[in-house]
Amino acid sequence: MATKPASALWEDLLEGEEVAYVGEEPARKARTAPLPESLEPRVRAALTTAGVDELFTHQAEAWEAAQRGEHLVVATGTASGKTLAFNLPVLDALAREPKTRALYLYPTKALAQDQVRALTRLKPPGIKPAIYDGDTESDRRWQIRKWANLILTNPDMLHVGVLPHHERWGDVLHNLRYVVVDEAHVYRGVFGSHVGNVLRRLRRLARIYGADPQFLLASATIANPGDLAQRLLGVDATVISDDGAPKAERTILLWNPPLTDDELGLRASALGEASRLMATLVERGIRTLCFAKSRKAAELVHRFTAQRLGDATRLSPYRAGYTPAQRREIEQRLVGGDLLGVSATNALELGIDVGLLDCVICVGFPGTIASLRQQWGRAGRRGHGLAALVATEDALDQFFMRDAEALLGRRVEAAILDHANPRVLDGHVHAAAFEAPLDQGDAEILGPEALERAAVLPELRKKGESFVWAGRHYPAGRFGLRSGTPDSFTVVDTLSGSPLGVVERERAYSTVHEGAVYLHLGESYRVVALDLEQRAALVEPYAGDEYTQTKKDTMTAIEEATRSERRLGVDLSFGRVNVTEQVVAYQRKRIGDGETIETVALDLPETSFDTEAVWFAPEEPLLEGLQEMPRLLGSLHAAEHALIALLPLWAMCDRWDIG
Repeated sequence: MATKPASALWEDLLEGEEVAYVGEEPARKARTAPLPESLEPRVRAALTTAGVDELFTHQAEAWEAAQRGEHLVVATGTASGKTLAFNLPVLDALAREPKTRALYLYPTKALAQDQVRALTRLKPPGIKPAIYDGDTESDRRWQIRKWANLILTNPDMLHVGVLPHHERWGDVLHNLRYVVVDEAHVYRGVFGSHVGNVLRRLRRLARIYGADPQFLLASATIANPGDLAQRLLGVDATVISDDGAPKAERTILLWNPPLTDDELGLRASALGEASRLMATLVERGIRTLCFAKSRKAAELVHRFTAQRLGDATRLSPYRAGYTPAQRREIEQRLVGGDLLGVSATNALELGIDVGLLDCVICVGFPGTIASLRQQWGRAGRRGHGLAALVATEDALDQFFMRDAEALLGRRVEAAILDHANPRVLDGHVHAAAFEAPLDQGDAEILGPEALERAAVLPELRKKGESFVWAGRHYPAGRFGLRSGTPDSFTVVDTLSGSPLGVVERERAYSTVHEGAVYLHLGESYRVVALDLEQRAALVEPYAGDEYTQTKKDTMTAIEEATRSERRLGVDLSFGRVNVTEQVVAYQRKRIGDGETIETVALDLPETSFDTEAVWFAPEEPLLEGLQEMPRLLGSLHAAEHALIALLPLWAMCDRWDIG
């Protein structure tokens, strides 16, 4: 831990050619309110013992709204105490009525683990928490259904492991008083549209079992928290957004890697610059978290930082794909202060308690102002913090380096989802019919679109006034919420025979193909075989200093244009397309300079999926001077990248979700 004020240890980093901007965000004092008089006495005593003698004003406001029976969404800043805001009414209800049940939904398993640790430390009366997810042993599951009154899970498990088996959950559903949806801002786009349907299915089954649970949502600061809650739940929710929590002073640093080629405008690697910053900060005892936009990037920042320091004992990467035990160990070391530097994907962006951090480095603009603020909000929880953005060569990153106000003065985005999108809705209509026959009364919760789709879906049959499932398969198991399939590949170390982690099926061909260098907890492994039938990637330790990058062929077939407009002399269309992809080769690249050592052909199956796209048809004058095919294709490819890079300025989406 730094012995000087942390800000004194990074002052020299705020000067130099790489620094595009330095600014200060002022501190803010807390606004508080007394603990509610009506709070259950034993819960009040537990809070007082834990050192909670008063509430922030937004926590008190949330308590009052919950006591009025309102659905609510708390949308305040990072580390503002949203957890206590939704815990108070839940703990109060569970302490008063032993049969009451509460369900907590988290987008990641790590967040659920973190909440259990926090509840265990608080020791509230009458609370029996338990995690129910894919890691839960089968012989414990029935016990949890029987005795736990606060069940923590994720939307994926609710979708595939709870709702289709609701007969086993009858007592829980009958006594369900509260449903907490934490990190609600994550539920946007296709994932959010799926979750909106899962929550409606939950509301429907709860009603069938005689319950009408109250929903308590927590969200990072976004432009439309009330609209998001309504789209997720199908009911209105009270918005609590006046943040009463204190905030420490924070230094903002925009860091543009130095030019390596003035003529071409090429710059040094953002990963290399981030690792240089991180190594300097860690060496000075400054607790630092570095966010990277991909799993490989997080592993590479860790490796580069360790190489600079010559010691990795107080460093660790953190990303999805690790085993539960590996994730827990890293989280505990980070909270306990054993780790000084962690490079992570946005798996650590969310509200897991990672202890007191001095500095956060973001490698590249994360796609939305909301995500950037969420990540930067991790810095300075024990005092003055440093929040840095290291630019990539991406056009949007470079725009922000030239105009800091365009970044820092921009409002957070709105989170958009559409639960009625037929490509999302149809699977949930199947699942809902499997859970219980659908009738016109379900339109109130599921939406009228669900009943309209039920009338035309071939695997549903009309029986009287209801629609029933007539398919042979288990519908919820046929699709995942975060991708088209819930399948994954296990990565197995051939020397020990032990699994290292998992890779989603859609990532497997590009990350664990034969010959790939797979990075895991800072160590390199070479993939010796990819078994498609057993869904396993067999790897062995690898001591080389290289990484691999795949080359992919993509074919897009337009199926139907559903909307067309003419803008700026260009015909724009939107509609349905089918995309076929095939990983055809990989390149071996040196870690130090990124130079290609060899290109190796691959023979992997094609994958295809249906999606929606925008396309344009330029007129002939726009193509003049670009008649040579390489120039034409190169120009179109550059335009594609520019459009993708700039889209997050107008829509709350991840640029990596667009292709």
